[in-house]
Amino acid sequence: MNTKLINTGIFIDEKEVVEVELINTKNTLVKIFNYGTIINKFIITNARGEQQDIVLGFDKFKDYINPTYLKDYSYLGAIIGRYANRIKNGAFNVDGIEYQLPKNDGEDCLHGGINGLDKKVWDVIETTENPHASVTFQYFSLDGEENFPGDLAIQLKFELTNNDELILTYQADTDEATPINLTHHSYFNLSTNGEKITDHIHQMNAANYLQQDENFVVTGKLLPVADTIHDFTKPRAIGANWDEKVGYDQTYVLDKEYGNLTLASKTTETNSGLSLLVYSTEPVAHFYTAKHLKVKDGKNGKEYTEFDAFCVETQHHPNAVNIPEFPSTILRPEEMYTQTTIYKVLTH
Repeated sequence: MNTKLINTGIFIDEKEVVEVELINTKNTLVKIFNYGTIINKFIITNARGEQQDIVLGFDKFKDYINPTYLKDYSYLGAIIGRYANRIKNGAFNVDGIEYQLPKNDGEDCLHGGINGLDKKVWDVIETTENPHASVTFQYFSLDGEENFPGDLAIQLKFELTNNDELILTYQADTDEATPINLTHHSYFNLSTNGEKITDHIHQMNAANYLQQDENFVVTGKLLPVADTIHDFTKPRAIGANWDEKVGYDQTYVLDKEYGNLTLASKTTETNSGLSLLVYSTEPVAHFYTAKHLKVKDGKNGKEYTEFDAFCVETQHHPNAVNIPEFPSTILRPEEMYTQTTIYKVLTH
């Protein structure tokens, strides 16, 4: 196992951006920037014996802060927070106090606002090589940041095991009641040459999904996947029977005991012989097939467009801060927010 810290010489808000490489005994490599805890590389040995990078991103860090990319911003590989997905009208009430967040997606707030956790330089507080290569990042989100209440202290640990598991362990506490709903937004493609993900075989352990309004905001109603294009309870090609205009941008309620670490999804690509299994303690997974992806000059100069990747964003129910029937996303001072999500890669 090996953990490397590499300085970039680039400073944002007076903090240097560094890259951290985690390497296991199989020579699997994961590279993470402390800016937005971006997963920049996830290089695995596929069934052909070839080294293959399964996440979308850029060759150089500076491209993540390029104005052209930020104009059609897609959150490539970054942490999402303080609140993942959409909050209706960017507004919520906690203990009788109304809060108004930035409206950065029509009339709604998306992924924590204009300058969320994805645009912050995190502190590297610990690295290890035994028993696994790991790095722990920390960020203090101050009271009023993006209009969220409370000082929020967040830690996120990345751990690469010798079984090709990338374990993300989140922890947070606050000095004031505040909504929190964290996730990670890696874009995966398991094919050897970056083909569209329509032929990837996908399975999601979810009998229900969440109804959304015209701007993809969750309404509070659960809908059964049975006899719909959203049924992934059995493995099938992502592009089979889908709506080609939008693909998938849907939140699935996982069939599980609340809080248990269970298998959320499995996605397989035949030619590479790779499967990605996503385990999580979270109650839902948002499945996104990158309909709105517009990235020029990605890795090796590749242009990323719609359906070039898929995301499995494990989290709490979107907009739950406005839907009392959903599991609460309010963190209080006497509580600790915890979450674990594992990306496990298998060859077959």
